Amino acid sequence: MKMTKNLLLTLAATLVVTAAVRAQDTTLPPASDKKDVTYVTDIKPIFEASCVKCHSGDKPKARLHMDTLAGVLKGTKQGKILTPGDSANSFIIKSVAHAVKDTDAWMPPLHNKAGILPLTPEQIGLLRAWIDQGAK
Repeated sequence: MKMTKNLLLTLAATLVVTAAVRAQDTTLPPASDKKDVTYVTDIKPIFEASCVKCHSGDKPKARLHMDTLAGVLKGTKQGKILTPGDSANSFIIKSVAHAVKDTDAWMPPLHNKAGILPLTPEQIGLLRAWIDQGAK
């Protein structure tokens, strides 16, 4: 009985470590090679489809307004979500690519009530290009 309990504990610990390693090892999709990416033309439609349902209005989640460029650049109650010119280290990219350990920070959230699907690698690549080009 004791051996079975130890085996189950070992198996559970292995699964937890494996899940943590997978969350950390997530690689980011590459930036799109599209030139002159702008918020209005390229990024706003992505945000409108995937983000503004929760991140707009009088009480946006995390106090993050994603319905305007100014709101996106301002960031959340904890700080900025992107650094113009540096998409690889921008929180928004890690969040939408599910490359952060905290699954609560994955956006859009898995199994959200609105049924919003995760961003595609192409959408994330376009966001990366926009940020790398200065987030304008």
